[in-house]
Amino acid sequence: MTGQVSFDSHTRSVLAAAVEYVNRLTPGHSGGAPFAAPADESQAVADSLVAIGYPQPAVRAADARRLASLAGRMRIVFEAAHTGDLDRAATEVNALLLDTNARPQLDRGRGKGWSLHFHGPNDELANGWAAGCAAGLAIALGSDLGGRLGVCAAPLCDRVFVDTSRNAQRRFCSPQCQSRAKAAAHRARQHPPTT
Repeated sequence: MTGQVSFDSHTRSVLAAAVEYVNRLTPGHSGGAPFAAPADESQAVADSLVAIGYPQPAVRAADARRLASLAGRMRIVFEAAHTGDLDRAATEVNALLLDTNARPQLDRGRGKGWSLHFHGPNDELANGWAAGCAAGLAIALGSDLGGRLGVCAAPLCDRVFVDTSRNAQRRFCSPQCQSRAKAAAHRARQHPPTT
């Protein structure tokens, strides 16, 4: 695939939200350090939405718990897609679509035409974002963009990303992890192990 990846604005938003939820709500490693699931899931969910450009939402504890659970399942999708196991990723996305009751709907943007969005069974925060994230992952996997879902290649980092680069060569979740990995590789070349 060549050229810049082109998702519509709604798909970009829900994929960005999926990345934020996985990276903020699931334990593992981040930037070379252990990363614990947050004690305040409601704040982590609010921070995730603010990070992608939404105004500070009020997040109920029940919504936060649901999205934290969803984040763990979305991590499975990113990890499976990253390793090339698209069958496993698709199986999990199909389960997410069923569980979130994602339903397509055409919505008119302000001063714009109609665009396809995915909604949950009602307008509660967790239902809408859960359905949207599941549908966004389905759109990526259902196209030739499934390989664009990645997990950071830096040591001691398992944060996820969507590769929207022109050359489809992104390997790191952030510039900080890329710099950290390059510095470690440089040090290793300068001081090779002795045997």
